[in-house]
Amino acid sequence: MNPRRLAGTIARPSRIANESGLQIAFAPEIDAPAIPRYAKISVNLRNFAIMTSVAPSFAPELSSELKRIADALERLVPTRPQPTDLTSADAFVWHTEKGGLSPVSRVNLVDIELLRGIDRVRDQLNDNTERFARGLPANNALLWGARGMGKSSLVKAAHATVIAKLKGQPTILPLKLVEIHREDIESLPALMSLMREAAFRFIVFCDDLSFDANDTSYKSLKAVLEGGIEGRPENVIFYATSNRRHLLPRDMMENERGTAINPGEAIEEKVSLSDRFGLWLGFHKCSQDEYLEMVRGYAAHYRIGIPQDDLEHESLEWATTRGSRSGRTAFQYIQDLAGRLGQHLV
Repeated sequence: MNPRRLAGTIARPSRIANESGLQIAFAPEIDAPAIPRYAKISVNLRNFAIMTSVAPSFAPELSSELKRIADALERLVPTRPQPTDLTSADAFVWHTEKGGLSPVSRVNLVDIELLRGIDRVRDQLNDNTERFARGLPANNALLWGARGMGKSSLVKAAHATVIAKLKGQPTILPLKLVEIHREDIESLPALMSLMREAAFRFIVFCDDLSFDANDTSYKSLKAVLEGGIEGRPENVIFYATSNRRHLLPRDMMENERGTAINPGEAIEEKVSLSDRFGLWLGFHKCSQDEYLEMVRGYAAHYRIGIPQDDLEHESLEWATTRGSRSGRTAFQYIQDLAGRLGQHLV
């Protein structure tokens, strides 16, 4: 702990570790001929009790400051996570700071039939998800490739499609979608422990998963997917999306190849993470015809009344100004068009 200034003087804390917890003593350097006693703050880590005591001779100077420090320490004490009712929703978000799952009442979802130009990977992920929901062997899936082509939308759509298809079958465990943020990957083992004994099946989903040069959190993911003592629970599968096939930037892999004593081993260490995903689904940039098919599909689904020639001309112009053709670009055009026509997307 850094020295702290108390009542215009410097207090140098001393730490005394004992069986009951951690005790932090503050001995203030006050201009006085003698200091018979000192003020102290004792933090009991076992029951999170915070106690303060102040020598009577120093009470006027230190009591308010010590109370402020004690209040700050109490705010640092983690709250106990509340048990989550997993029947309350079909989708949840994992929050590390709370140590629990928050239900998502309404998932941001695109109908699976609107995901055009990705028919093959759509069917593969849908089949893999259904097998998992039925308790059959299934693979972790990595959806990688061009941005805006529906990677995360496909994960959410496949989950919703399988739920609707298997709804009401008594032998099928309920299927839940749990999103974990990229920065919380190191807490994945704790999340897996929470799910291991639950009477549900879980798709753990991480969007835009990638790792930088100095990031070692990928090792936690490797151990959970395969290789750890416990391994992945049978009722859990992991889906991730990324713009990178091996989840690592190309320059990072080239640096490893150029500076390592054994370049081959260095690269094997880095790319072994993507090998933990048994199902690789590639998403590539769409052609103009595929882009127009997406636009027409959205326009028909939302019943937007506009001449076909005008729709195609405007959508191509929109894509040109955006510098890309993708499912995301097509939907953004449809949003703009519906807004100009005063029509709701329902």
